[in-house]
Amino acid sequence: MKLLIIGAGGVGTSTAMIIKRAKEEGDWAEKVVIADYDLNRAKEVAEKICGGGKFIAEKVDASDAKSITDLIKKHDITQVLNAVEPLFNENIFDTCFENKVGYMDCAMTLSIMHPEKPFEKAHIKLGDYQFERHEKWAESGNLALVGSGVEPGMADVFAAFAAKHLFDTIDEVNVRDGDNYGGDAGDFGFSVWTTIEECLNPPMIWEKGKGWFTTENFSEPEIFNFPGGIGDVEVVNVEHEEVMLVPRVIDCNRVTFKYGVPRDFRQLLLDLRRVGMDDKHTMIKVGDAEITPRDFLVKVIPSPVESTMNMTGKGCAGTWVTGTKDGMRRSVYIYQVADNQECIKKYTTNSVVAQTAVSPVIMLELLAKGIWSGKGVKGPESFDPDPYVERLAKYEFPAGIREMDSEYCDALNERQFLEAVAR
Repeated sequence: MKLLIIGAGGVGTSTAMIIKRAKEEGDWAEKVVIADYDLNRAKEVAEKICGGGKFIAEKVDASDAKSITDLIKKHDITQVLNAVEPLFNENIFDTCFENKVGYMDCAMTLSIMHPEKPFEKAHIKLGDYQFERHEKWAESGNLALVGSGVEPGMADVFAAFAAKHLFDTIDEVNVRDGDNYGGDAGDFGFSVWTTIEECLNPPMIWEKGKGWFTTENFSEPEIFNFPGGIGDVEVVNVEHEEVMLVPRVIDCNRVTFKYGVPRDFRQLLLDLRRVGMDDKHTMIKVGDAEITPRDFLVKVIPSPVESTMNMTGKGCAGTWVTGTKDGMRRSVYIYQVADNQECIKKYTTNSVVAQTAVSPVIMLELLAKGIWSGKGVKGPESFDPDPYVERLAKYEFPAGIREMDSEYCDALNERQFLEAVAR
């Protein structure tokens, strides 16, 4: 595989570093072109951090189809990983289609809220632009694997794993994300722009018989106990791709996404919206330049990637699935925990970024080796989860499974105890 990574920010850097550290697992990558609008940043990642060789730096304008096409042709690229803001997704996605190369992103094309009832009705959902072009991609014989990060991505694979191995019927698929980082250093994760987008858009929920619908920002708070020493965290509804992806493939009754957004940070985001600083469309004049309010915030807020360098603690991403097994109620949380300081030592980036990056690396390997294959526009839940889950440990991000309160677990433990006594 000859890979073009568009974006040398946190995710692009971690992706390249994980491929480099993987050694024999990374041999599938014949060439890795790291491209960014800032050529010096691309060179720092390709040459200084990754040591050159098959890692090559280039300049690219993600908003310019010709700029992307020129790199695809120059390096005979077979696969593109989109690691920039979702704002550029449509252009990169369409350019990959025109050049007949594989496409992958960590976050899907953006949503547009309902003009009259934004907190009740769905309108243009995350990924609609891409899935509307599924047939065209399928007819071309090419694959666009969308939502390949940690959430979405890893969480979707966990849902597929649960459906394949742990349940006969599934009631709910609930993605839950929390951490014990503390302070506000990690509130913006790895992107100011994206955090504002997903937190202030109306959260989406899917229910069988009702379909997709929206709710108020930060609605339905609940306390979820996270593993890895994180403990209880209050989580709330936030817009996220899993809700759009999972019910397309997995038979269930309800899908939600909730994230541990601290209360003071929720208020900060709502205040930004109240004064119009979340606006991504209106151009304002600043000196001799014009910029949107949100892009202005991105410039003035300290880089989240840099501000988390001294942060301690762990982040947990996972999928909580409920349903039945052997006629009994079952509840399981499948998860991955990453320590921030350990990720910084290994990948030079924080745990949020590293968790996001390991998932596309594994998926790229599976595609390169023909273990995963397909045509059209698909999410990670469309593929066999087993080879992915097996590789998480090889890539130093092992998954865990926690049995929650369930009749099936109680019955299983009782049966195992009786069998042991009988022996």
